[in-house]
Amino acid sequence: MKHFSPHSKAVWQALLVTFLWSTSWVFIKFGLTEIPALTFAGLRYSLAFLCLLPFAWRSAHLAALRRLTSRDWFRLAGLGLIFYTVTQGTQFVGLAYLPAATVNLLLSFSAVVVSLMGIFLLAELPTRAQWGGVGLYLLGAWIFFYPAHILTSQLFGLLVVGVGILSNAAAGILGRHVNQAGHLPPLTVTLVSMGIGSIALLIAGVTMQGFPFLSLTNWLIIGWLAVVNTAFAFTLWNLTLRTLSALESSLINNAMLIQIPILAWLFLGEAITGRQGVGLVLAGLGIILVQLYGRQKSSSS
Repeated sequence: MKHFSPHSKAVWQALLVTFLWSTSWVFIKFGLTEIPALTFAGLRYSLAFLCLLPFAWRSAHLAALRRLTSRDWFRLAGLGLIFYTVTQGTQFVGLAYLPAATVNLLLSFSAVVVSLMGIFLLAELPTRAQWGGVGLYLLGAWIFFYPAHILTSQLFGLLVVGVGILSNAAAGILGRHVNQAGHLPPLTVTLVSMGIGSIALLIAGVTMQGFPFLSLTNWLIIGWLAVVNTAFAFTLWNLTLRTLSALESSLINNAMLIQIPILAWLFLGEAITGRQGVGLVLAGLGIILVQLYGRQKSSSS
């Protein structure tokens, strides 16, 4: 990439991260055939936390940890429990009951929920364009699911993913609030919240579902998800944030809405019809409208 500009390089690196995150869904679906969902999620993020932990031993990060107040610890613990314990836990459980493309589409609604929450929590009314984006997303989701044939076994998965949508939106708002405070380094925020959330998730998984025998293949999947798709991908994503704006990062992240169904079709045999493809595209465009005009409103206020 030596011939690319710093901005172009950051864009390609961010796209690589979204691709790695998208492949996670395929690896998770493979792993769920033998590993209980909550235990699986707890192992992934606990191991990722251990991979990032050595970075905290640098003097600057140790000093930041010592400066954390009881209020900081409370907020970071809340963020960890919401984003890792609940959000990631419900994602893994949802994938155990539903196709990857379905969970992907439903969880993407979190961006819309964040905007709607802003009405009550921040007194921020969505713009007309954002309301149009919400309508476009709902239209796309309706096209994707119509005609709805929901199996009884899938109802629990839909309920769990619904909880995940709310928790993911809440984590987005809380995470923005924590990071906007400005006095906490991003690595400190991630390490503390991931450490607390992942350990709680692992304890919940082992308590409720037990700790199964894990084959070499199981450990390779967990290790890849933890080291490459979490620790490495997170580090690279943070590196791109030094160059890309928040809006650019949000829009690039939406590539997963298309990448995941394609990967699920190629490797999991989850076929996507032409109608469902149209629904995904419309839903993606709706989310882009919500994010695009939300960022523009924030920057102009």
